[in-house]
Amino acid sequence: MRRSLVLALVLLTTLLGAPVAATAAPGHQITYRSIPGVGGTTLKALVVEPTGRGGGPFPLLVMPSSWAVPNIEYVGAAAKLAKESGYVVVSYTSRGFWDSGGQIDVAGPDTVGDVSKVIDWAVTNANADGTKVGAAGISYGAGQSLLAAASDKRIKAAAALSTWTDLARSLYPNSTVNKQAVEVLLAAGKATGRPGPVLVEAEDAYRDGRFWEVVPISADRSAATAAKIAQINSNGTAVLLGNAWNDGIFAPGQIADFYGELTGPKRLMLSPGDHATAELFGAAGLPNEIWESVGRWFDRYVKGTANGIDAEQPVQLKPNNGGTWRKFGAWPNGNADTVALDGRRITAGWNTVADSGTILLSGALQGFLNIPTGVSLPFVDRNVAGVWSGPQYPNGATLAGTPKLRLQVTPSAETTTLFAYLYEVGPLGLGALITHKPVKVTGAGRTQTLDVELEPTAWTVGAGNRIALVIDTVDPRYLSESTRGSTVTFGPSSLTVPKA
Repeated sequence: MRRSLVLALVLLTTLLGAPVAATAAPGHQITYRSIPGVGGTTLKALVVEPTGRGGGPFPLLVMPSSWAVPNIEYVGAAAKLAKESGYVVVSYTSRGFWDSGGQIDVAGPDTVGDVSKVIDWAVTNANADGTKVGAAGISYGAGQSLLAAASDKRIKAAAALSTWTDLARSLYPNSTVNKQAVEVLLAAGKATGRPGPVLVEAEDAYRDGRFWEVVPISADRSAATAAKIAQINSNGTAVLLGNAWNDGIFAPGQIADFYGELTGPKRLMLSPGDHATAELFGAAGLPNEIWESVGRWFDRYVKGTANGIDAEQPVQLKPNNGGTWRKFGAWPNGNADTVALDGRRITAGWNTVADSGTILLSGALQGFLNIPTGVSLPFVDRNVAGVWSGPQYPNGATLAGTPKLRLQVTPSAETTTLFAYLYEVGPLGLGALITHKPVKVTGAGRTQTLDVELEPTAWTVGAGNRIALVIDTVDPRYLSESTRGSTVTFGPSSLTVPKA
């Protein structure tokens, strides 16, 4: 299978990008190259170079591939960037996957160091300008780009799409395993690559119910640590972040918090969709709002072109249920409605009709077809779930920001997993999922107050509709630690919902 892929890539580069002599009209050429990474490991790359623009050197963009995806991933976007803007673009397969050598180290030191090795190679072999360098990617490639921006001062700008900044927070939110995400990543890694010791040990811990043992590897692989944020800020790296509201692997809350810690040039774009769906077609070279901003970002901060992007509002949020971009000077944290939640008791361990949907599928349906993850509120069993109705909005409303819960809870079991869902509900009781969040509660019989941030959102509530909160104890997306038959008692609590 891998040999077939290599042959296909060679054929593609022969047909679409065989080296040609520079002509008066700007164009591009594509070659399939072997680049020595850390320790001499061979990284297979598609190198896209501009033609018809003189002898260079040319600004450089390095694009590591996503998890389980080969180097062909960015060729469409790379061709446009080379032809229209004069970049040398190196799109390479991350180590351990497909045609590249080595083993998967989960964005470990060797994988991150490969980004710098590719820069070295491109400066020497592809007529790239080592003083004008950017790094970009989707998912795994995006995480590498941020980590490399912290360690390599040559990277003037980074564009990270559908990425993580805190690996543990992404896959283990509030000490709850995102089971569907972990299973997808493990299956894809084994099908397309060669897992190294770190990934093998992480899977063993997960299978044995010891996921907390995986958490310590997160810090060195997360750009959101204090040390790496300080490095990025010290380097003055210009960082563009783009994620989807319903990203089932790397939810947007960690991205919004990371954005808030950056002090250099920055831009945050959150839009409808699931993991990698918002920017997928742009990577293939098709028209795409996210990739258009990526191109302008690099033009400004790698090439130095005064194109005005630095004067635009940096926080750009597209409502998850449709509408135009809402633009802010900072993360929205203004007006809010606070809803009092009265006390009640539920029995734990049973699923309800309320859940967070299926990763990759539910968010894609929301993003492409505006079909939300739904619920019929009258059919939510009040014996096993708490249901609270919030305010009605006669004229509608736009929610923007991070909804927050303050919950007073007393579990009867030592460990219970709660799942909180925020819905927009119409007059017939049909609800559309706005956002959600899991939280693990420990301490049998102990009354405690929990401050829980749901995932951030931008959502337009229709005129006459209301919001509602549902909390139950089982969700198919996650590993629940609830004990069937135990109880959870809610004391006086509150929900705060931010409005634009």
